[in-house]
Amino acid sequence: MTYPTPQDITAAAALIKGRVRATPILQVEGAALGLPCPVTFKLEHTQVTGSFKVRGAFNTMLSKCVPSAGVVAASGGNHGAAVAYAATQLGHPSVIFVPKAIAKEEKLRRMRDFGGEVILTEGAVADCMAAYAAHAEATGALSVHPYDTFPTLAGQGTVAAEIEAQMGGIDTILVSTGGGGLIGGVAAWFRDRVRVISVETEGTNTLARSLRDGPEINVQATGIAASSLGGPRLGVMSYAVAKAHVDQAVILPDQAVFDAAGRLWAATRLIGEPGAAVALAALTSGAYVPAPDERVCVLICGGNAEPDWFMA
Repeated sequence: MTYPTPQDITAAAALIKGRVRATPILQVEGAALGLPCPVTFKLEHTQVTGSFKVRGAFNTMLSKCVPSAGVVAASGGNHGAAVAYAATQLGHPSVIFVPKAIAKEEKLRRMRDFGGEVILTEGAVADCMAAYAAHAEATGALSVHPYDTFPTLAGQGTVAAEIEAQMGGIDTILVSTGGGGLIGGVAAWFRDRVRVISVETEGTNTLARSLRDGPEINVQATGIAASSLGGPRLGVMSYAVAKAHVDQAVILPDQAVFDAAGRLWAATRLIGEPGAAVALAALTSGAYVPAPDERVCVLICGGNAEPDWFMA
């Protein structure tokens, strides 16, 4: 299976430059988070659409010929917002299919505000994916897959290149995983130079199950992170990258995610969405324990949620 090389990711970074933000990093002392070592956060929730997804969306549309029918996507929210934003910026119409069962009003509003037409679907995530694929076939619209295409992975990988340039040196990165587009891009950039840790919840354990049981699975997403990490299976390309370059798959209960988000707020006054707090929860729960001198980065991948979600 061919997946993006670091050279492909460098080319994607040049293509999308000026259309996405170079988001900042923040090093936080461990004591503030209740940890024995400092942590560097990559604040991708400050991205132009509130998540990393806009990188892959722009790279896809700028790499392909977009027809007059525009673009179509399926999403729980962040990918849809990214596709709607990128399409509008480039002058294309966009249609976003969203599973009604996991739709969050904050994310639906973002998609609509960025210019997307939102269609809610009944049933599971897999049913939504089928509806979006049917729309693409019927109308000729460009399908912008949330995680399983070469330009998507290359675009998402630009965040890893950015992190390495900003930190100067990194030993380990913790990444929240859904369908695998983000961790696929990150792992494709770092290869075996950096330890890549996937973090999921018990209700969204797609990567861990795929590595254990093979890629032909169907996860019915549940729990606090379902709207952002609820991919029913890994993309074929993401699975290949994960098999080759992801070092560990951590699974956590929802309560650990609430706790991590609370600690992030207390220490930094920053708020990430549930899917973003999942990565930090690997540290705050003790599921991943770094060495005292380990240079650790936690990717805060998105912030499209109600600001008080973790206080419930």
